[in-house]
Amino acid sequence: MHTATSSDKIEISSEKQTEELAKKIQQKLKLGDVIFLYGDIGVGKTTFVRYLINFYEKKNKVKLSEVTSPTYNLLNEYSINKIQINHYDLYRVKHASELDGLNLFEENSKIITLIEWPQIIKIKPKHLIELNFKYDDDYKKRYVQTKGLILN
Repeated sequence: MHTATSSDKIEISSEKQTEELAKKIQQKLKLGDVIFLYGDIGVGKTTFVRYLINFYEKKNKVKLSEVTSPTYNLLNEYSINKIQINHYDLYRVKHASELDGLNLFEENSKIITLIEWPQIIKIKPKHLIELNFKYDDDYKKRYVQTKGLILN
């Protein structure tokens, strides 16, 4: 289980910084973990997810996937040997009742779940890591604030 932190602020203004953050987080994740990814459009959520999934694929010597946002189909699934990663994008979901058929947290002890735009979810799951992607005041810099994970 991860130890909660109040908030770590990590700069991700470059793709290299985003890649490094994904690698650090990938090394800490366990099956059953859920990551909520908050942030405006274009701030780097899907780029982070791509690096995270690709690190799992590299580690397991699996062909790298072209990771895209599942905005229209809501879910992309990645089977990487014995690891299942479910990547949800809830941007188009307008009512909580629309989540009922998605089984977001049922039987997830063998899955890593990544959820972009999780604001509509009322009850937070166990083993939750929250990543809040933000622009700096001038929109030239980006950073992530973490909750539920120690990266040191």
